[in-house]
Amino acid sequence: MSGRFGHGLVIGKFYPPHAGHHFLIRTAADACDRVTVVVMAADVETVPLAARVSWIEEAWADHPHVHVAGVVDNLAVDYESEEIWAGHVALMRQALAGAPAVDAVFSSEPYGVELARRFRAAPVVLDQGRETFAVSGTEVRADPAAHWDHLEPPVRAWFSRRVVVLGAESTGTTTLSRDLAAALRARGGPHARTGWVPEYGRELTVAKLAVARALADPAGPAPTVFDLEWTDRDFELVCRRQSADEERAARAGGPVLVCDTDALATTVWQERYRGAVTGPVRDLAEALSPRALYLLTSDEGVPFDDDGLRDGEHLRPWMTGRFREVLTAGDTPWLELTGDRPERLRQALAAVDRLL
Repeated sequence: MSGRFGHGLVIGKFYPPHAGHHFLIRTAADACDRVTVVVMAADVETVPLAARVSWIEEAWADHPHVHVAGVVDNLAVDYESEEIWAGHVALMRQALAGAPAVDAVFSSEPYGVELARRFRAAPVVLDQGRETFAVSGTEVRADPAAHWDHLEPPVRAWFSRRVVVLGAESTGTTTLSRDLAAALRARGGPHARTGWVPEYGRELTVAKLAVARALADPAGPAPTVFDLEWTDRDFELVCRRQSADEERAARAGGPVLVCDTDALATTVWQERYRGAVTGPVRDLAEALSPRALYLLTSDEGVPFDDDGLRDGEHLRPWMTGRFREVLTAGDTPWLELTGDRPERLRQALAAVDRLL
């Protein structure tokens, strides 16, 4: 027997979308001329409706016959109540407004047959026992790391625990962030994908210094880091590129993402070099994805290493104190790390384990 359906319907909370959901959508996309995926989310749920809709749209962007609609559904779940059934179906029809009549309902839940009956459509029920994709939204929310391979990149980015290492110059921020990422990768499993986001500000400093030296009079002294001019637009650029690098790494990484600085830290650097934080830089810092933890590297007991890109040991105590003030004023948990390199890594790993 062969043939296709005209319009297939896939409904669910997609809380969050996972491989089992995409199996449903893929089956519908292969069997129908048009597919509508209706995402139904309650206000009390922690993943916003708009995020779920955008994640599914991204996954199916190359399939123009797959349409995604979202609707808020705060009704109770009671399969014995005709009134509640009617309410749910009315919301689905609201999301389907303007679309052709549904002639197939794709589901992996027991209610799929009854839902198809109410749409006068054929029920396509598959994988009720979760034998093809052993995953559910409840399981993902309870332990995202255990089901990491069942999640699409934007969903992984949402669930990743972002750990940011920050501190004054030459206090071991880069060393610690690299050590932490490597230690997590060594655990294997989904943690083998642990990402590390380098400090874009350092990259920009190297680039600005190279350009300055290329433009300098060959007969004169070569410019140093002290000759560089920093503008407010430079700090905006640092924020934007640092955040963009972070988002890319979160999509490709594991359950923890380790960042060597972020836009919040950039506000302190702008204050140090420009005297104040500008509105655009502050806005970019406030727009950051949620952080799970900040790790502040203390300047105490760390020798100053002048690598040609740093502007002074005398500034480190002030910078460390300013970071303390900024972190204390925020809502994200933070921990100041002291001791030698192995001890700081031990403290950092213990803090990450508490997150997980």
